[in-house]
Amino acid sequence: MGAVMLAVTAAAPPEAAAQVQRGLEWGPCEEKAAGGTAGDTTVLPREPAPQDSGVECATLRVPLDYREPYQTISIALNRIKGQASRDHNHLGVLLVNPGGPGASGQSMATYVATSLPADLARRFDVIGFDPRGVGRSEPALRCMDPVKHYAAPRPDAVPRNAADESVLLGRARQYAEACATRWSWLLPHMTTENSVRDMDAIRQALGEERISYLGYSYGTYLGAVYATLFPGRVKRFVLDSVVDPRHVWYDSNLNQNVAFDRRHRDFLKWTARHNNVYKLGATGKAVSFAWYSTRERLRTRPAGGVVGPSEFDDVYTLGGYSDIVWPQLAQALSAYVKRGDTEPLLTAYRRYAAGDAEDENGYAVYLGIQCRDAAWPRNWARWRADTSAIHARRPFMAWSNAWFNAPCAFWPEPGAKPVRVRDDRRLPPILLLQSRHDAATPYSGALTLRRIFSRSRLVVEPGGNHGVALGGNTCADRHLAAYLKDGTLPGAAGRSASGPVAPDARCAATPKPKPAEPSQQPSRQAVRMPLMAGWSR
Repeated sequence: MGAVMLAVTAAAPPEAAAQVQRGLEWGPCEEKAAGGTAGDTTVLPREPAPQDSGVECATLRVPLDYREPYQTISIALNRIKGQASRDHNHLGVLLVNPGGPGASGQSMATYVATSLPADLARRFDVIGFDPRGVGRSEPALRCMDPVKHYAAPRPDAVPRNAADESVLLGRARQYAEACATRWSWLLPHMTTENSVRDMDAIRQALGEERISYLGYSYGTYLGAVYATLFPGRVKRFVLDSVVDPRHVWYDSNLNQNVAFDRRHRDFLKWTARHNNVYKLGATGKAVSFAWYSTRERLRTRPAGGVVGPSEFDDVYTLGGYSDIVWPQLAQALSAYVKRGDTEPLLTAYRRYAAGDAEDENGYAVYLGIQCRDAAWPRNWARWRADTSAIHARRPFMAWSNAWFNAPCAFWPEPGAKPVRVRDDRRLPPILLLQSRHDAATPYSGALTLRRIFSRSRLVVEPGGNHGVALGGNTCADRHLAAYLKDGTLPGAAGRSASGPVAPDARCAATPKPKPAEPSQQPSRQAVRMPLMAGWSR
């Protein structure tokens, strides 16, 4: 794991620029070196891409502050160009975003271009981008040395007394102060609204009158805000796993705590149904006892000296995003409980949850956007009361999620007023995709956005995985392809005075996973790419 060693001095703001860049110069892709300081812009050639891969890269200069567009920062883009010529068969550009905030869109562009039906993919230029502060965009927001920040085992996220809480509060304050020290010139401009204006700058640089867009998770909020600010520039928008725009961001995290606990219980019940394999008990209650007993034991005896209760939380939080990892997570728990074997748990941690420089960059941007987008409580007593109340009945993620977001209580920039997402008669119909039991973006958010965008249509599948399109649900993928091809959508469901009372279309759930041998466990990339959402733990 490459360390990003942070310099003591603050990162310098960009030079003033006379005007914003117009047009793009596409060429071979380069990548930043893994090491160096947080402001290092060293680039290394990527591994040579196949001649027929069609992946090109470019950089776009955009204003740091759109009210005073004199200083600029860079947005890194890539393109997988469609094979159709610029005639009536070409459908223009499809901009993609995997969510976060803080996730890179460049890997996703390749995934989308290769996952769409071939006859459709050839008609789009698929455009990925790293939002401001992310990945190959410059500057890339980094606040702390990831080796130190993610050093395991970390303090238990569930405080037992005031001393425990003080340690955890100190870590949150330290992270906020580190970001303030390095990035005082950038943090005021890390907002969803500015990221959306960057998206429109991409549209202009591409020379497109309107753009199509596929966004997952937080990417749905980017899409909704774009549709609000630039309704005349929307062509076909697909918003998958929908953020509720009414609750950004403190309340949305409280809602997640409840939803993730419910999804974790689904995992425990699934494990119980396969008791002949995992032997942890035939009921969800029995498996829950095994899980929480293991977590307690790890407080004083971290697995391999590395996986304590907070790392254990991180590993199993991934199971709330996708059931593809349930067999591995169940097997790791069984091996530890039944045989005292820590290796499967350590393997899962190293594969899915061990933080690195990329994760720290994503975390810094996540906080930069969410802490600045909207107001957060500055009185820690409010956080403690809300988290304790949820933990009492839904303990799985309440405290770990609170500490993940706690730097917002000390953030150097005050929260702004979020953009009010609203409908517009110029908007074309929008396609919404949603899992009924999604924990990261609960179902209520999709219903809310369906009501706001009156011409939108909502397609729901009854499972719980985060990210529906191009993740294995053939019914959802048919709706996606039909809409992107010619705007075809399902008919509208029944409505009440306050909006739709049911989804406009339903798809069958993807099959639940089956127990698998250790050799069949998915890689981190195999898990993350179908998710699309750059999971936030």
